[in-house]
Amino acid sequence: MAITPLEQAHQETEHIFRGLLPRQGMAVREGQISLCHTMLDTLFQKKISLCDAGVGIGKTYAYLIACVLLKKYRPSYIQPVVVSTSSVALQEAITKEYLPFLSQVLMENDLLPSPIRFAVRKGKGRYVCDQRLLERLRAVRDKPKNPVQRQALDSLRKKVDLDTVPHLSGFDRRLVCVPKSCLQNCPQRNFCRYWRTREQAASQEVFIQICNHNYLLADAAHRQSGLRPLLNDYQALIVDEAHKLPEAARQMYGHSLAWEDVQELCKALERERLFSAAQRVRVHFSALWDSMKRMENDPDTPQAAFRLTPLRRETLGECFSLLRNLSGQLDARLPRYLSHQLERTADTLALFRTGDESHVLTIHYDREGNPTLQAHSREVARQLRQALWEREIPTILTSGTLAAGGNFHRSQTLLGLVGDKRVKTSVTPSPFPYEENCLLYLPSAPHVPMGGWREVQYLSEQLLALVEATHGHTLVLFTSYKLMGAVYRQVKDALGFPLFEVWRNGTAAIQEFKTSENGVLFAAGSCWEGVDFPGDMVSSLVLPRLPFPVPDPLSRAEQEQFPSLEDYLQEVILPDMQVKLRQGFGRAIRSETDTCVVSLLDQRAALGGRYHQAAVEALPPVPVTDKLEEVAGFIRTHKKPHYFA
Repeated sequence: MAITPLEQAHQETEHIFRGLLPRQGMAVREGQISLCHTMLDTLFQKKISLCDAGVGIGKTYAYLIACVLLKKYRPSYIQPVVVSTSSVALQEAITKEYLPFLSQVLMENDLLPSPIRFAVRKGKGRYVCDQRLLERLRAVRDKPKNPVQRQALDSLRKKVDLDTVPHLSGFDRRLVCVPKSCLQNCPQRNFCRYWRTREQAASQEVFIQICNHNYLLADAAHRQSGLRPLLNDYQALIVDEAHKLPEAARQMYGHSLAWEDVQELCKALERERLFSAAQRVRVHFSALWDSMKRMENDPDTPQAAFRLTPLRRETLGECFSLLRNLSGQLDARLPRYLSHQLERTADTLALFRTGDESHVLTIHYDREGNPTLQAHSREVARQLRQALWEREIPTILTSGTLAAGGNFHRSQTLLGLVGDKRVKTSVTPSPFPYEENCLLYLPSAPHVPMGGWREVQYLSEQLLALVEATHGHTLVLFTSYKLMGAVYRQVKDALGFPLFEVWRNGTAAIQEFKTSENGVLFAAGSCWEGVDFPGDMVSSLVLPRLPFPVPDPLSRAEQEQFPSLEDYLQEVILPDMQVKLRQGFGRAIRSETDTCVVSLLDQRAALGGRYHQAAVEALPPVPVTDKLEEVAGFIRTHKKPHYFA
C-alpha cells in the first residue's frame, strides 16, 4: 500500500531527530518526535493545535522541522508560513541560531536543496527613516551630546533596524523612526532603505515570515478592513509564546491615550504650520490631564477604574469639541495621516465621555503618577476568533503554560477557541529529571495574617534561614513591589551575601546578580518569566506568596460574567495562578543538569492549606519537605566544592 505524504513526513521526522540533530537524552528526543508528529498532523489536516511543551523539550525545532516537511511533502503549497512570537529575543534565536543550523544540517544530508529563506516583519517604528535621520544628524551636529548615544545615532547610517543598535536613546529613536504615514514627496523616496527592506521581506522566495503578535493582529485587521495586508498570504500559522497572544489582542482591540500621544499630535500640527491649533490642543489637554491625576501612587495597583467626575466630563467635552472643530475646519489642508490621528484621538475621548459599556474604562498610572487613558474591549475572544481562526488556516499555538489544572479550558476561553471542533490539545512534559534535581520546601508554621508587619517578619526570618542553608544563589520572586520593598528593608543589613533589588526595567541589577555568583536577587513583575538563570546561578528559588492575580478593573469586569464568586475562582483565578506559578517555577531548572530548591512560603500552599493541591498540581512531580535541614542537605549533596567557595 502506498505511503501517504504525512506518513513520509513522520518517518523523516524520526530520522532527523534521532540521527541528525545534536545528541540529547532519550526523553528529550522522544518528546521532540512526539511533539513534531502532533504538529505535522495539525498542518496536514488543517487543524488548530494547542501544544503545551515543557521547558527543555525543544518546541522551536519541532515546529520549524514540521514547516520544512510540510513544504517538502506538500509542494503544491507555495505560500509561506508565519511564525509569530511575543519577544525580540526569541525572534533573534530563530533567525540567528535555529534556522541557519537547520538549513546547514538538512542541506548536508540532502534533505533540503537550499537554505531556508526567512524574513523578520516589523512595524514602521522599528526602522530608520533616512530623511528623519538626516534631519536629526544635522540638528545635533554642533551640539553637546552623550558620546555613546551619538555613536549609536551615527551607526544608523549603515543600519536600518533600530533593534540592532544598542545605546540608542529613546528620544532619538522616536525622532528617526519611520513615521506612521510617509510623505508622498519625500526626497529619499527612491533611495529609502526601509522600503527596500520591506520589498525584500515580501519576496515570494521567503518561506518563513517571522513577526510579533501585534504585527500578526495588525495584518489581520488590515485584511478585515479590506486594506493591503502587512504579511504575504500564508498557508500555515505558528504562534509561539501563545499565552501572550490574548494580552497582545487586548492592546490591539483597545484604545489608549497618553500625554506622549498628545505631544505627537501637536508636533504633527506644527509640521503643517498650524501653530495656533497645536497651542489650543496643548492648553485643553493640559486641563484634561490635570483632572486625571491622583495624589497617591501604589506601585502594585497602577490601574484604576475610570470615574466620570463633573470636572472630567467638562474637560473631556472641551477636548472632544476642539478636535471635531479642527477636523471640520482644516480637513482640506490636512494630510490623510493627520486627519486620521485627529479622528482616532476624538474617538478615544468619546468612549470616556459617554462611558461606553462595550469597553472597560481605566486610567493607568506610571511610577511618577502620570496617567494614561485606556479602554479595554470586552470582546477580545470573539475578536480573536474573527481575526484569525475563521480564516481556517492550520495553526499551531505553543507555549510552556497553555494547560492549567490538567486542561486547556482557560487558554481556549482567552483565545476564542471554546467549542471549535478543529481544536486538538497535547501536553509534552519537560524531560528534566525533577525528582532527582529539585526539592520543594513547604514550611509549616502558625497562621500569619497577610499584608501586615507579621507577614514581613515571618518572610524575613524564612529568607535569612534559606539563604544561609543554600549559601546564597537565591532568586526571590515577589507578587507585590510593596511587599518586596518591606522585606528588603528588613533583611538588607542581616544577609551575608550580596543583595540586589529589581524594580521595573532593572536590567542592571539582574546583570550584577549574574556576575556576583552567590548573590540574592529580589524581583517581581516581568522576572516571573523570560529571564534565564542557568547553572548554579539560581539554586534556590523562593516564592513568598502564591501568584494570584491582583484584582483590578479588568478582573472585576470579568467576574461579572460568572454566576458566583466560587465559579469565578475555579474557572479563572486558580488557573491563572497555576499558569503564573509554572512560569515562576521555570526560573529554577533551565537544563538537565540544573539543581534547585524551590520554596513556597505562602501558608495557603502548605500541607493542609486551602490551595495546597492546586499549587502541587501546577508543578512537576518533585519530592516535598517541610524541614529546613533537608534543604541544606539537598544543597550539600547536589553541589560541588566550588559552589561553597
